[in-house]
Order: sequence, then structure tokens, then C-alpha cells
Amino acid sequence: MLLDPLADALSIIKNAEDVGKPDCTISPASKLIGSVLKVMKDKEYIGDFEFIDDGKSGLFKVQLKGNINRCGVIRPRHAVRNTEFEKWEKRFLPARGFGSIILTTPDGVMTHSEARENGIGGQLLAYVY
Repeated sequence: MLLDPLADALSIIKNAEDVGKPDCTISPASKLIGSVLKVMKDKEYIGDFEFIDDGKSGLFKVQLKGNINRCGVIRPRHAVRNTEFEKWEKRFLPARGFGSIILTTPDGVMTHSEARENGIGGQLLAYVY
């Protein structure tokens, strides 16, 4: 039973990275998963990814680089102000300036450092390092 597609997608990526696979397939696809994958690609944790329409919900084919030590979702999705990122960095990331917290904001999905620069808050989605 599929309860959290984002959590399933990140665990698929993590498991494929652990065994050294060059790519993985994430199904079902969604706009949120696509946005999180785009942020991970921009931060160079993963390589290219493409959406493949299979006639159902679609799927993503993701090229892996071997740069991910750990990734996961943040549940529940806490609302965060732009002044509270320090607290969440301490909780989810191993060191300051190492890794990223991915959050959804009114300006779209971005990392906590981009949100801090823009001076906006949002809801926590995932972490990756």
C-alpha cells in the first residue's frame, strides 16, 4: 500500500545508491517528486532524470552519481519561519553547511539556504546529504 510517494521515492534512491546501481526507476511520478528531484539535481546529488509516461501515473528514470550518504522525508511537514532553519539543520543534518533541507515555499520547492537568502519560510519536505 502506497501511503507516502515522496518517502518511497527517496528510499528507492537511497537503496539504489547503497548497492551501487547507476540508475533507478521511481513510480508513481508526481509534480512534488519531480520538484524534489530537480532540487537534488541542482545540488548535484543525482544526475539527469526524465519523466516516462507509461499510460498510468508515469515514472521517473533517475541517473545516480553516488553522492548521497543519506536522504529521507521529514514527517510531519512542519511549518518553518526563515529564522528557524538553524534548529532544523541541527536536527536533520550532520554538520553545519553539509547537506540540504528541502522545503516547499510560496516561491516553489527549494533548499533551506535558498529560502534563507530569499527571506521566506515554508514547510519541510526532505533532507539530503
